[in-house]
Amino acid sequence: MSPPKLGLRANAGQLALLVALNGVVGALVGLERSVLPLVGRDEFGVGSQSAILAFIVAFGSTKALANLASGGLADKHGRRRVLLAGWALALPAALLIGVASSWAVVVVANAFLGASQGLAWSMTVLMKIDLVGERRRGLALGLNEASGYLGLALTAGVTGAVAGALGPRTVVWIGALVLVLVGLAVTLLFVRETSDHVRAEQALAPPRPPQRALLAACSQAGFVNNLNDALAWGLVPIYLAAHGASPGRVGLVAAVYPAVWGAGQLLTGPLSDALGRRSPIAVGMLVQAAALTVLVAGEGRFGPALAAAVGLGLGTALVYPTLLAAVSDAVAPRARARAVGRYRFWRDAGLVAGALTAGAVSDTLGTPSAIAVVAGLTAASGALFLVLTAGAERRPIWQLT
Repeated sequence: MSPPKLGLRANAGQLALLVALNGVVGALVGLERSVLPLVGRDEFGVGSQSAILAFIVAFGSTKALANLASGGLADKHGRRRVLLAGWALALPAALLIGVASSWAVVVVANAFLGASQGLAWSMTVLMKIDLVGERRRGLALGLNEASGYLGLALTAGVTGAVAGALGPRTVVWIGALVLVLVGLAVTLLFVRETSDHVRAEQALAPPRPPQRALLAACSQAGFVNNLNDALAWGLVPIYLAAHGASPGRVGLVAAVYPAVWGAGQLLTGPLSDALGRRSPIAVGMLVQAAALTVLVAGEGRFGPALAAAVGLGLGTALVYPTLLAAVSDAVAPRARARAVGRYRFWRDAGLVAGALTAGAVSDTLGTPSAIAVVAGLTAASGALFLVLTAGAERRPIWQLT
């Protein structure tokens, strides 16, 4: 039997299917994005910002651990089976949110959702990298991440718009249940295993040691990127609502950020194939820091918040698929699943750190101070990435030996 073919054209059907499927994975998180912090405050009477952000701590903790485990599980059991396990773990999340009698139950539901996302999103990433081969890796990851975050943006906007009429928890749990059942059915019926593609690529790959400095630089940048994402997810809706923004406007800001992030990756992924990974990552971190500065300077006004959402989305679009591509570049094909899992562990640990940091600073010094602290950390991370990768050449990383 001939070995499987690598490349976009040879695997167009499966790639398109996985792109669409990751849109469903992202949509699951988007259901919560604009409304869940307000549910904690208004329906369950949670007064502490740290307590409200506990749902992000639970989500980020289990997602990070699932990411760490995903590489070994994928190598042992196959990508498709791990993807199915990810969908299955989302079922309790939907049901628990629907029946929750306290905020603690919502927090537990988000622990299940985090584990689900860690397995399911990791597999869609890996399977696209497996199929496409080395030279179009940035494009494939741009498509994957764009689909996921456009799905997230769509459901964030929809839940913000209809939560007032239907009730935010009803929208979240029913929407989640429908999406999970769709994901399970599509995976069972149509998704094919990609482990043979990894073996085919490994047979063609020249020997190369892992680029440890690059892996460390990517991990710290991913960590801080998700640190500021935790702030945008958990505090910004409350910050805007406290300054008089309507649920519709809160939902719009919550949707614009991942929409720009998602759509932008259609360009930034292939851009990193052409220009290399280093510059987009460093510039993206600095753009994120500038956007957070605009947010805090705007003092909760809708116009500056909307502009900040656009800037934060643009900066994240530059960073997100490029970091994944850089990590994949830095290791041999057979080591890719575990390397991507480790990177995603550190990246999503940033959600936990961001929720804890933002909550503590907000409770002590106020939300504007929390935003300012995270803006400073993001700028520092961009500068550190440049320092750690100072020896990198200007050529695309996939050309480096």
